[in-house]
This record gives sequence, C-alpha cells and structure tokens, in this order.
Amino acid sequence: MKYAFIVPDGLGDWPFQGLGNKTPLEVAKIPHLNGLSQKSILGTLKTVPDGMYPGSDVCGLSLLGYDPSQSYSGRAPLEAANLGLILKEGEMAYRTNLVTVEGDILADYSAGHVSTEEAVLLINAVEEKLGSDKITFYPGKMYRHIMIDRRGKRGKIEMDPPHDYMGEPYGKHWPRGEGADFFIDLMKRSRDFLENHPVNQKRAAEGKRKANMIWLWGGGTSPKIVPFEEKFKVQGGVISAVDLVNGIGRYIGLEIINVPGATGYFDTDYKAKGQYASKALDRLDLIYVHIEATDEAGHVGDAKEKVKAIEEIDRHIVGPVLTRLKKENEWRMCVVPDHYTPLEKKTHVADPVPFIFAGSDVREASSLSYTEKNASQTGIKIEKGYELMSKLIRGWKSSA
Repeated sequence: MKYAFIVPDGLGDWPFQGLGNKTPLEVAKIPHLNGLSQKSILGTLKTVPDGMYPGSDVCGLSLLGYDPSQSYSGRAPLEAANLGLILKEGEMAYRTNLVTVEGDILADYSAGHVSTEEAVLLINAVEEKLGSDKITFYPGKMYRHIMIDRRGKRGKIEMDPPHDYMGEPYGKHWPRGEGADFFIDLMKRSRDFLENHPVNQKRAAEGKRKANMIWLWGGGTSPKIVPFEEKFKVQGGVISAVDLVNGIGRYIGLEIINVPGATGYFDTDYKAKGQYASKALDRLDLIYVHIEATDEAGHVGDAKEKVKAIEEIDRHIVGPVLTRLKKENEWRMCVVPDHYTPLEKKTHVADPVPFIFAGSDVREASSLSYTEKNASQTGIKIEKGYELMSKLIRGWKSSA
C-alpha cells in the first residue's frame, strides 16, 4: 500500500467579495481535485482542539496523526529541529520574525518576504548585538528565525504571532507575563541597529520594506513524541519549504526531502514538488506534501495569488501524485488544508477544513466538487484531526 497526504496550507476560505462572493476553491479551475472529490469521500475535519490556537504547528501535528493536546509544547522547538537545534533540559526556543515597523505600526510580519540571503546578514547582526552566553540567535529562511534561551526557569509569558495584527499598533501586542520585559527589551533594541543596517538601506533604496525589528513569539520546550514509524508501521517522507513542517517531520523520524526551487512562497516550484513526491513513492510508503503559498496569499489578502496557487497545486502536485499512486494495486490519498486563512480576515481561523479521502479500496463517492460548502453538506465530520492519518493508513473505518 502506498499513501499520499497533500496539505495546501491555509486553503480554507470564506466567500469573498472580490471573487463574486465565492471562495478561491469555488473559482479555481481544479479538474484533478474535483474529479477526485466526486469519486471519493468528502467531509470536514476539526484540526484544532478546543482552546488551542489554529497555528500550523497545532494543525500540522493533527494532520500527521498526533493529538496536539498531548504532544504540543510550542511552535519554535519544532522549527528549531529543522535547523539541527534540539533543546536540552531548561532551554526554550522562540520563533524570531524579521518584521517591518513604521512608526508604532506593525506594517509587515514578513518584512516584505525578505530574502534568505539578506536575512542571514541581519540575524547575524542581531546575534552580534544581542546574543550572549544565555541567548543565541540562529538564521532560518526568509523572515523565519530562531532564538534559544538558556536562562533556565522562567514565568509563563503570552506572545502574539505578528501575522495576526498587521496594520495595528504593535505596542498592544508586546509579550505579557512574568519576565516579559526581557523580551520586549530585545525587540526594542533590535530596531536601534536594524533600522539603518546596510541591508535595509539597500532595500529602502530599491523601494522594498525594511526588516527593521525582530518579533519574538511561539516559545516552547522540546516535545515528547512517538516516532511515526513506530506509531503507524510505515516509512514516510516530508516535502515542505517551511522549517516548522520539516521540524515536525524530523521530530517524528520522517525523511526530509529537499526540493530545489521550493520557496514557501508564490514563486515556489510546484512542478518540482510534484515530481519529487512521485519519485519518493518508489522507495517510501508515504509522502506528506505541504504547500505554503495558499497560506501566504491568505495572509496578504491576495485573491488572485490564492486562486493561482490552488490551480498550480492541482496541476503540478495532485495530478502527478495521483497518477503515480494509481500504478499501485493498493493506494490511498488525502487532500486537506491544515486550517482556514480567509482573504477577508488575513489570519488563521479554526473552522473545520474540507478533506478528500480517496483510495483503491474507497467505494463511497460524494459526486460533489471540492469546495468548503460541499464538504460541510455531506454530513461527514471527523472531530479529532489526528484520526485522519490513522484512517489513511489503517482504513477509513478505523480510529486512532
């Protein structure tokens, strides 16, 4: 049996005025997804346990078959793992965004999607100015980086993800709780030297946004997770351009497959992702393909890019992977986003997401195209997100 799990991040959406009060899924030309949906099980999946934030960390754990209420210990440790940083006892990791602030407003959570090459220079400057024997900054990709805190015991601190409040005064979203002043001080001090860093002077001259402050959030300790192969008895691999998803994969023992041209943005090489996923199935039992572009489009409210990303996923990933699977006598495939990122709201929401469950042994047929509305009308609901992976591997009628 071969398995494929395809995750268009943030795909779920609400009817949008700019699309004639339709969702991007309803507008996109997606013959492979619609054909698959019509011949398969279509329903909704609750990826976010009650009381948890609908981040790609929580939702990603759910989709990979793990109960976030039991296995989640914070976002940053998962991202850190993909940089080869495994936390020791007493250490905490924090996601470190490079952001754009203008006056007292957070103008861009990604600093105009600053390039990795530029970001490395900026984070190295942050490490030089703010790093110590207790605090170390490590460069990741584009705007996403990591800080390791070795100061030992600390109080509970609330930290807001910057993509949730673009255009708002950032002072309302400073870290809160015992010891929060330490993190606020780091963030404020970073602006002092990043504002006129040569990289930012060059970006400003080119009409680009400056990456002129760091934003710390998503703190956590090392999680305790059962390896995927031990849990499900299959060997799998992950294809993603995002450190978070690859980090989860590393923690659970999946093979991380690096795809040239995969960027985690609109310019990602969809075709290469589809080709590498298809080839991986020659030697692996399962391939988990994550695509970030749909989420990025949602965060900036770009309907055209979201529709385009969905169409590219259909053409270059869903189609080829399905063709490869059908060469097998036995196969199963799921297509499901981790969460909604509505164009109107520009951030994550915890609405149950639409899923397709297909396979050589699936006899049910929805006869419906793949849309949020159709998925919600079938009456098929999975209330525990982590059960979908179990069903993929063990069969539709199984439970976690």
